[in-house]
Amino acid sequence: MAMSLRRSRAFLFIVLWLGCAMGGHAAAAQAGAGAWLHRHVLEQGHPGAHLVVATADAAPVDLAVGSADTERRHPLRGDAIYRIYSMTKPVVSAAVLRLIGEGHGGLDDAVALHLPELAALRVLDRDGLRAPRRPPTLRHLLTHTAGFPVVPGQALLRREAVRLEDSDSLATYVARAARVPLAHDPGTVFAYDGMATEILGRLVEVWSGQPLGRYLDATFFEPLGMADTGFVVPEAGRGRVVELTCLRDGALVRADQAHARDPGIGLRPYASAAGGLYSTAHDYLAFARMLLAGGRHGDRQYLPRPLAEAMFRDQLAAMGLDRPHVDAGAGRGFGLGVSVLLDPPAMGRLGAPGQVGWSGAASTYFVIDPVRGRIGLLLLQHLPCGGRERLPSVALPFYNFVQEVEFP
Repeated sequence: MAMSLRRSRAFLFIVLWLGCAMGGHAAAAQAGAGAWLHRHVLEQGHPGAHLVVATADAAPVDLAVGSADTERRHPLRGDAIYRIYSMTKPVVSAAVLRLIGEGHGGLDDAVALHLPELAALRVLDRDGLRAPRRPPTLRHLLTHTAGFPVVPGQALLRREAVRLEDSDSLATYVARAARVPLAHDPGTVFAYDGMATEILGRLVEVWSGQPLGRYLDATFFEPLGMADTGFVVPEAGRGRVVELTCLRDGALVRADQAHARDPGIGLRPYASAAGGLYSTAHDYLAFARMLLAGGRHGDRQYLPRPLAEAMFRDQLAAMGLDRPHVDAGAGRGFGLGVSVLLDPPAMGRLGAPGQVGWSGAASTYFVIDPVRGRIGLLLLQHLPCGGRERLPSVALPFYNFVQEVEFP
């Protein structure tokens, strides 16, 4: 307890020092961020976190605090590397939109037009297997409305039997996915899951003629300066990978996954489009800034502006899905690869409708507010150990803090 108190006092001293060393709004924003991190991250038991709140060209808040490990031996670095899990999905969705913009296909193309191995997908209902009323499209994959099974039932049991996650490549994954029945007709139910995005990852490979990782490197990561983002961390960078934590019997411990024991290795045997990337706060900020700017960064247009704008628009209402049409509540919709905030008060959120973003399983979050022109990123490394026991979520306080920061 005494050691914890000393750490708290030392941290608060640093926050006050920052306020004195910097000037004006920047100092206030940085000091406010430090106080926020102390209250919502360190005091809640998390070893550390990196928080960024930025505009298209400035970052009044950029602060990494705490430790990178459960033993609190290694201070968290500003270039620390995180497993971002499902924050991989917006990256792969953007890759699909770019390739659509290049003429490889259309949003409302049937998936089987480009991946013929999925031509025989059937819906499993109470009467057995039947043809879907409409074929799943690329838009359905991007919006998690293709009909793949998520909730317990016979369709999910058949999905589990094919062992998708043991696939050695995205090609193998899609071949196995062809044996999984749909639980719903495409375009009728929002059911968030990774299966649709893994299929999109394979689509990127087919259209580009390159492995997914190589395409993302050449198209986004290298030109955007995202040097520490990829499906595997090179040996030289593995010392910067933050320890993955969970709660076990009330104690914070290192998680048991192979990539927790051996930081930097692939999260799956294949390049998982649904959740396989490692990244840093500054790398992902570059990607988010490109999205905020309508698909543009510097003098380069990464996404056609109309598709970048469509990415941020709720797609579910146009499909005729009644609200609440996502399982997170009435206040959210879904765009092309990102969540769209429709009713902030219904979600306990500040700010205007239209905020977009997503999160990752290990407590990583990003949000883009196109109305106010700001971006928020919060990266931790904490997930359940297998049960429901975990430290308090920082999601809602984070989203609201992004709105509260005063920019110069």
